[in-house]
Amino acid sequence: MSLPKLHRLRRRQSFNAVYHLGIKRATPHLILRALAPSLPELGDACSRTRLPPTRLGVSVSQKVSKRAVVRNRIKRQIKAAFRCLLPKLSPGWQLVVVVKPNAIECDYEEFLRELKQLLVNAEVLNGH
Repeated sequence: MSLPKLHRLRRRQSFNAVYHLGIKRATPHLILRALAPSLPELGDACSRTRLPPTRLGVSVSQKVSKRAVVRNRIKRQIKAAFRCLLPKLSPGWQLVVVVKPNAIECDYEEFLRELKQLLVNAEVLNGH
């Protein structure tokens, strides 16, 4: 099962905005880049409460592995870990997870633990 389209970061401009304007947090195997939600224009109270959903992009370079099978497995594991944390996230954030080359030795539980730690450090989790 894949990440819902609503929660995917897909365009190059979106990735570039997160890289240039967002904050950076790191763990031994992952780097999180996070762009906080922009405040809506002053208007009625309803428009201020509706923020877009949090969106995620995963970047795994060929430095991690030359084999696409390995890179795609890592992406699937990170997206599955993100799906578990999705209900706890604040809305409106744009996130990019960059995988370090030594992450090839990680399993799902380690990705989940590190991703949760990164989201807490960036104050993206509700009740961080």
